[in-house]
Order: sequence, then C-alpha cells, then structure tokens
Amino acid sequence: MKIVNPATEEVVADIELADAAEVDRAVERARAAFRTWREISPGDRARLLRAFARQVEEHAEELAQLEITNSGHTVGNARWEAGNVRDVLHFYAGAPERNHGKQIPVPGGIDITFQEPLGVVGVIVPWNFPMVIMMWGVAPALAAGNTVIVKPAEWTPLTALRLAELALAAGLPEGVLQVLPGAGEVAGARLVDHPEVAKIVFTGSTEVGKQIAAKAAGQVKRVTLELGGKSANIVFADSDLAKAAASAPMAVFDNSGQDCCARSRILVERSVYHEFLERLTVAVRELKVGDPRDPDTALGPLISAEHRERVASFVERPYFQGECPAGPGFWFPATVLTGDEDRAFREEVFGPVVSVVPFQDEADAIAIANDTPYGLSGSIWTRDVGRALRVARAVEAGNLSVNSHSSVRYWTPFGGFKQSGLGRELGPDALAAFTETKNIFIASE
Repeated sequence: MKIVNPATEEVVADIELADAAEVDRAVERARAAFRTWREISPGDRARLLRAFARQVEEHAEELAQLEITNSGHTVGNARWEAGNVRDVLHFYAGAPERNHGKQIPVPGGIDITFQEPLGVVGVIVPWNFPMVIMMWGVAPALAAGNTVIVKPAEWTPLTALRLAELALAAGLPEGVLQVLPGAGEVAGARLVDHPEVAKIVFTGSTEVGKQIAAKAAGQVKRVTLELGGKSANIVFADSDLAKAAASAPMAVFDNSGQDCCARSRILVERSVYHEFLERLTVAVRELKVGDPRDPDTALGPLISAEHRERVASFVERPYFQGECPAGPGFWFPATVLTGDEDRAFREEVFGPVVSVVPFQDEADAIAIANDTPYGLSGSIWTRDVGRALRVARAVEAGNLSVNSHSSVRYWTPFGGFKQSGLGRELGPDALAAFTETKNIFIASE
C-alpha cells in the first residue's frame, strides 16, 4: 500500500499489508514469546521497559518527523506525542514491581491472589494519533507480562513500525511486540477472530467497535473499546468569557478536529451567546492552517481526500470559515456553525467543524449535553464551584474538565460512557485490564 503525506500528497513509502496467514504466524510467535516474557522477573521487565523509553527519548525527533510526514500533524503536536510515548512507557515501567495481589483473611487456611497476564493482546490503532494510542495499549499490556501484536491503521503505519524496531533495540525479546500493517477487514478481523488472542484493544468508530464486541463475545474475548465522541463545551455567563472563547477553537480544532475528544458542540448561556460568538470568531480567524512543519501552524491537513469530502458534507451554511491553502494537500478551513438542527450538531464530524448553540439555564445545558449517544469528554466553564461539580456529575461523559479542555493525562483513567466505549485506559488501574485475578487457598490443616 502506498503511504501518502497528507500535506503534499506525495508518496513517502510503500508498505506490504499482512494477510490472515501472516496474522496467524505472528500469533504463533507471540504465543512462543509469552512463555518467556511472563517469566522474566518484574524488576528485569521494568528495566527493559525503561530501556525502551530511553530509545524513544533518543529517537524522539525522528518519531515526530515521521508522524508529521505520515499523518500531517503539526510539529508541536508531533513532538508532544513522541514525548507522551516516552512518558507512558516510563509510567508503566513502574508497574511490574507493583502488580500486587492480596492476602485475604479466611477460616481454615491462607487465601492469596495473583494478577496473571492474559497472553497475546491485539492492539488495533486508529490513524488520528498513531503512536500515542498505540502505546496506551502496549505499555500496560507489556508491563503485565503479555505479548502484543499491533495492527496500525492502513494510512499511518510508519511510527508503529519504528517503535517496534526501537523495542528490539532496547532488548525486548523477539515476538514480544510485533507490528503488522494490514487492512482492518483482513488483519484486524483475524486478530479479533483468532482463538489464541486473549484480548483486543480497539480505538476507532463506534460502528466498528460494535462489530468487534459482537465477534469477541463469541469467544468471551476481553475488549477495551475507545470509540466515538460528540463532546460538549458548556460556557456559563459567569465564566471568564474571554478565556473560554480564546481556548475554545483548539478544544475542537486540535489535530484538525480529528480527535474523538473534540468539543465540537459549544453550548453558551443565552445572555452571553452573541458576545461569545464574536470573541470565538476573532480567535478562529487568527488560526493558521498550513505547513505542519511551521511552528506557527495551528491546523495541518486532514488525513485523506476521502476524509476531506466526508467533512465537507457536514457544512451547508457556515457562520464563519477561516482560510486554508489551495494547493496540494488535504486542507479544510476551521468552520463555525450555529444551530442544532443539522447533522454536524448530532454526528461526529471528525474535522475542524464546531457548532455553537445557546442554552437557557443549568438544566437546559445538561439536557443538551446529554442528548447524544456518546459520552467521552467535555468541558464546563464557570466561576461557581458548586455549579461546576453539579454539572460535572450530571453530564454523562467519562472525562470532564472545569475551566480547561484537558482530557488525557497518563496518570488518570481515560474512557467513555454510553456508546463512547468500554473500559478505561491509562492511569494506575490500567494494568488490571491486562490481567486476570487468580485466587489460591492453602489449607492450614
């Protein structure tokens, strides 16, 4: 498959896609490696993960430049992403030595628990944040003693392939981490169907996530699913309106809106609605769309011409559109819509398109925010701490920020309510998603 730079439309690589037979061979290798990897002492496994993190640190700029070329990410984003890969590895390098069981008081003996690794884990990665989301699944899975097969998105395999090389350079045994570029309906489907794959971690559309969950259910295969989003950014009249409006564009347009946490619905209290719109328009007008390697660029291209056509189909009567390059590249302007009747307000656009609508009061804001099948993220802007807590508890979403747009920290759990997914990634409890609890009773008589 030809890999295209979305900013230039130039072919940058030609990658052979794995078929089902190659997936089967990879699973065999992973099963063989699992027998060795799980027996490596926790301290030694931790040292290998730290060595992997050091390899990422030493090659951070190379990884960032690969992501710019392959995915069109801005240089600031790509460098942050390489740093996040390093930090997630360091965080979970501490996990093998803290994978504690319990001693439970029972009559007649001693009862203890162990957290045992699952076996082979398949991690199916999307194209919007290739190396970051890959490592959210890989690092805790490896720390728990599993072996991992990564299936990157067809369009964006380059950083995943390089990370697999860096893992080997760090000393991880052959077969412990493998990367198989392939089509979702071929390589991805085979990972889901394979009886020796114990768990699937999938990030992508809700539609495909439902299909994976249904197939996995036939084998009682464990899944972690991080799916779609249609997050609300709720702005109350008592908030710092200037800060709320200035920060709102990148809460939805970061990574050109190709982000499941994008706050693509801005709900503004009616009394300040028009003032907010004016401030928002000024902030959007100042965003630069263009060369991802320019540090001043805020938005790069969309991933493909096909995706650009899909995003454009949501825009009929824009309130405001910024500018974007007219030459080669899959460019789309930052776009502001008003009203709640069109598709863009209801469906996940996954592009630089935001809808701004008014609300009457707190109850109205909560009702609008929850009127969606999704529940991944969101923001609340208010100076009233009590209101912030009430609204945050009432909004049906897994990751909420007050007077901020932060959704992801590797120290804290990440995941969605409703059709935004199953399970949680990141944080101190992610290790449990890659282990089984084994209970052992030893009679004392």
